[in-house]
Amino acid sequence: MPPVPPWLRVQAGPRLERGCSHRSWTLEQDWPVSLENVLRLRNSRTGSYAEVKPARPGLLRVCAHVPEATRESGVTALRVLLVADLVARVAELGHLQALTVLVTADESAERMSELEPAAGALGIHPPAGRARSGNAPALLGGPADVHVISNGDDKIDDQGGVVTRVGDARMRQTGARGQGTADPLLDREHDPLTVRFAMLSFPVHQAAELTGDVLADASETAGGWRRWVARWSESPSRPVPPDLSEAVRAAFRDLDTPSAIALLRGLVHDDSVPSGAKFETFIYTDRILGLELPRDIGKPV
Repeated sequence: MPPVPPWLRVQAGPRLERGCSHRSWTLEQDWPVSLENVLRLRNSRTGSYAEVKPARPGLLRVCAHVPEATRESGVTALRVLLVADLVARVAELGHLQALTVLVTADESAERMSELEPAAGALGIHPPAGRARSGNAPALLGGPADVHVISNGDDKIDDQGGVVTRVGDARMRQTGARGQGTADPLLDREHDPLTVRFAMLSFPVHQAAELTGDVLADASETAGGWRRWVARWSESPSRPVPPDLSEAVRAAFRDLDTPSAIALLRGLVHDDSVPSGAKFETFIYTDRILGLELPRDIGKPV
């Protein structure tokens, strides 16, 4: 695996959970206490969407299958872990415990020492453990309910559970001679959460080309949202309109992060929605997107 770029070696800031404890959490209060009608994933075994149904009530077991190390597999490996993180976050909002195991054919200490800190910088919750292919059920306490795998991975020993494929992720920049470089950003720095946002802007099953333009847009948008959230935090709390609440759930039901992002983009300047309701929606949605949108609250404008 190539060295982890410098921009991923910098740990992200502290996670901010419910930054304003006086507010109502209307979306979370309405979320069902199960994954029924809450999470569907496109099952690579059948080619269609399947509802995730944990074998053990109250516990979702997830295997994140990291691709074998190649020159360009590092960013794809992080995207696999990011999708597994999204699955776990949705489960936790459904009041389930999520248990994730990192599965890899190359469990070298060097590779893990690079991959796991990089994942942490992207705001990805650490796995409960590591396992080689076939050994994950022992760590999980049973068969996996969900397997998250890269596009070229066909080595799934466990025959149970939903298998969802993640498109390759590539980060390229233009070199001095106009050539695309395969090992991007080794000489540049980006906020790791900008990279997370950029990955979330692509459908899970499609390839993610993280160009300079895509990263710049992600950085600008996230920065703008944090400033808006800080401003809205000073407004009285308001309930989220039912149609908006359902749109948020529908997006996350299919792990459709691009639709969730598009919803937030449109919501910023929607004068028909009170500022307090915008705040509630952005903070709640960030529980899954993981962009630390509340982190500018209380800072000087």
